[in-house]
Amino acid sequence: METAKKTGRKKQTWTADDILAAYMERVAAEATPFKTTVQFCQAAQIPESAFFEHFGSLEDLPHTVWTRFFENAQTILSNDASFATYSGRDKLLTLYFTLFEIFALNRGYLLYVLKENKEGLANLAQLRGFRKEFLEYVKTFVSEPSGEAQQKWQKYRQPIYAEGAWVQFLFILKFWLDDRSKGFEKTDILIEKSVNTAATLLDTQPLENLFDLGKFLWKERR
Repeated sequence: METAKKTGRKKQTWTADDILAAYMERVAAEATPFKTTVQFCQAAQIPESAFFEHFGSLEDLPHTVWTRFFENAQTILSNDASFATYSGRDKLLTLYFTLFEIFALNRGYLLYVLKENKEGLANLAQLRGFRKEFLEYVKTFVSEPSGEAQQKWQKYRQPIYAEGAWVQFLFILKFWLDDRSKGFEKTDILIEKSVNTAATLLDTQPLENLFDLGKFLWKERR
């Protein structure tokens, strides 16, 4: 989703993406949150009727921005015919690179809503829908086990891998917000190294050992 450049010009029709782009542009430029729908619509010259055709409240916008980011990344990957043939490691790597390319196009907005507004961890609430889509998508990167003995671990492998990838994503996102390297090359290096580490979670044996250790510790506590 690109930032709108024509928010000062009156439009005959406004799509949801037009409104989201106007919102992102205004928030990034003014570095202040809008408190009411009226305030935002007046600043962006959007008729309130057009706004309410697509959104129920102003609070919907930051959440929808994040889900749009993820949907755009999914669209890019689904249009890549070779993506389906990638290993789980390479799929996760490509997803991260695609997301952070999208983030780079909207860095001014993201810096404000995640860092400069001083809201701290409260900012993560707007990622709720993004997180849900992220987890479901990343679960598909875990290949089906080939042996019957391994199939019992599949229900553990998928959520463990997805939740691990989510924590990893947040770590990379925090690093990217502070990254001042040219072309965010340090973030690219971090993505590569992090994914190489996370790929070990796709191996069944380490997860079996981890699960067995968990069972042992649980029994010892009783």
